[in-house]
Amino acid sequence: MNSTNMVGLCSNNLGGVETKAVKLEPGLVESSIPQMEYCEADPLPCQNTSSSCGRQDSATTEQSGTTVLGQDQSPIDDSSLCSTSQICPAPLSRQFWRAGNYDEGLTTKSTLKKGSSFLHIHPKFLHSNATSHKWAFGALAELLDNAVDEIQNGATFVIVDKTLNPRNGSSALLVQDDGGGMDPEAIRRCMSFGFSDKKSISAIGQYGNGFKTSSMRLGADVIVFSRCTKNRKLTQSIGLLSQTFLSRAGLDRIVVPLIDFEFSSAAGKWNSLHGEQHFVSNLSLLLRWSPFATEAELLKQFDDIGDHGTKVIVYNLWFNDEGKMELDFEADPEDIRLSGDANDKEKSGSRISASDLHLANRLRYSLRAYLSVLYLRIPDNFCILLRGRIVECHNIAKDLKYPEFIMYKPQTVGFNEGSVITTIGFLKEAPVVNIHGFNVYHKNRLILPFWHVVRYSDSRGRGVVGVLEANFIQPTHNKQDFEKTPLFQKLEVRLKEMTWEYWDYHCGLIGYHPKKKPQGPITPQASSESRQQHGTYKPVLLGKNSFSAVGPITPQASSESRQQHGSYKPVFLGASKRKEVDRPIEHESLKRTAGLVVDLTGDGQSQEILTPTSSGLRDQEAAHFIQENQKLRAQCSDCEKREEELHVKVNKLRKELKEAQRTYAHLLVESRLLDKVKPEDDVVL
Repeated sequence: MNSTNMVGLCSNNLGGVETKAVKLEPGLVESSIPQMEYCEADPLPCQNTSSSCGRQDSATTEQSGTTVLGQDQSPIDDSSLCSTSQICPAPLSRQFWRAGNYDEGLTTKSTLKKGSSFLHIHPKFLHSNATSHKWAFGALAELLDNAVDEIQNGATFVIVDKTLNPRNGSSALLVQDDGGGMDPEAIRRCMSFGFSDKKSISAIGQYGNGFKTSSMRLGADVIVFSRCTKNRKLTQSIGLLSQTFLSRAGLDRIVVPLIDFEFSSAAGKWNSLHGEQHFVSNLSLLLRWSPFATEAELLKQFDDIGDHGTKVIVYNLWFNDEGKMELDFEADPEDIRLSGDANDKEKSGSRISASDLHLANRLRYSLRAYLSVLYLRIPDNFCILLRGRIVECHNIAKDLKYPEFIMYKPQTVGFNEGSVITTIGFLKEAPVVNIHGFNVYHKNRLILPFWHVVRYSDSRGRGVVGVLEANFIQPTHNKQDFEKTPLFQKLEVRLKEMTWEYWDYHCGLIGYHPKKKPQGPITPQASSESRQQHGTYKPVLLGKNSFSAVGPITPQASSESRQQHGSYKPVFLGASKRKEVDRPIEHESLKRTAGLVVDLTGDGQSQEILTPTSSGLRDQEAAHFIQENQKLRAQCSDCEKREEELHVKVNKLRKELKEAQRTYAHLLVESRLLDKVKPEDDVVL
């Protein structure tokens, strides 16, 4: 086979699908890759099949000797890798944190010539780059971010599931969405480093590095299928990013086999966008190193994608240090777990504390728990389908009792960076659970879950949880932390003060001795002023017995702290919902004006004998008032009972409605998937 072209991930290798190539020379194979198992170029399975694609020659693609990278030849013959063997070799090490130390004997020396103005990216960089993700779920979230960013392009669902590697039956990870998909140029940007075409303000991705770091952190290899309609052209592309291929082949640069097709409506079939030589060489590498051994199996992956969408399959998944696969698909058929002590403890059925079962701890090893809080808002027409079941989005702010809304206005060098409303309160399980911290989102995406801004030894801050969306600070590349800028440090200090202030005033509500007393309830006048001052005045509906003993919460804090930090402004604190009772002064008045045995409380027990102090007429009036009072109390009691019954009925109906909506969404996703799966006999390729 003559020298051939394939896409190389180098600094100058991004652009049109037809001119960027890496020339591979056949003459240097034996000297550069000793002891590497390979076979001669076998006949490739490119004969006519039920799903074979037409190929059209393109003169513009035959430029193997004209590209800049072609001058710095990679000493590897692709024909040595063009085997149709049923064996898809696993990476040299199956443990992620050891995979970067592969044998130097399989790595060739750099072939860069002196005076070259372009730099190569060595395959080891794929592993080094992926080490930014310490947590596997953080890497998986990056793949979901790409799907969520596709909502603006019409995406209605993203599927996260287990699939099988047909080569050996091992578990692989599937992430699929029905977004706009990627055309040939876009998939090359996706496979390259630092290129991002996401210009939307609401887009989560921004660095052009998430797909590479996340996929390589989860497994050694990833294959991408994408179909896109753009400029009235329907295209489909397949790309392979494989550490297994690169390390075993001994390449000194990142090479990505890619093939592209365009649908010809006139001919009614798919035509290759490249010349025969380019297509055959790239296809042979895909069939050698991907999970699919034939062209028909490879192209069949588009059947459930439809007219647009993307499917990502990560295979050769990493193992942990104990030799177990990091992603546990067996512990829960409707979840993906992380192998580890917490997961093993739950599977064993041993006694687990309430704190361990709380969402704040379960999200560390349960993907379903993590995805439920990963996004602050999800459109009604979009759903996350994990292992065949829809993920129910959970708003942590709804778990808080006695909540307050506090406005914070970050400033830097005298400039106002906007305003942020922080919801703060006690967890509904407090003080039983030992959970505290702030959940900080950025552009709708959770960055820091239950971030501990305070460390306590005397329970000061226990159970205090907050939620805020901080778009004025920038997350790190792995989206698991924020850049430690002065603005971030100011936010940390302010959240710490909020925690202590809230605890000092309200810890008595959960059984602790309050250090400071509230200065009185919020008056209607104060509420009106607050509404005029802050446009985001929203009432908070609290339980009717929430403050039966201590009265409503007030947002007052120490005056010194408020004067020092003018940005701490309570937006609104909902008033309590209490039973109306007669004031003591009315009881005393009745004692002076009546001489009867009465029931002051309406409970049939508390009775007092009152001494008459006036004429019989006033006694009759007093008795009449008392009887009216008892009737009104009885009516109030009946109304309260009816209210309770209606409340129970409403909750039951809401639960049934939610279940119906969940079932409807599930069936809707299934119907859309079924609509996209066409009978194999009807597919014209």
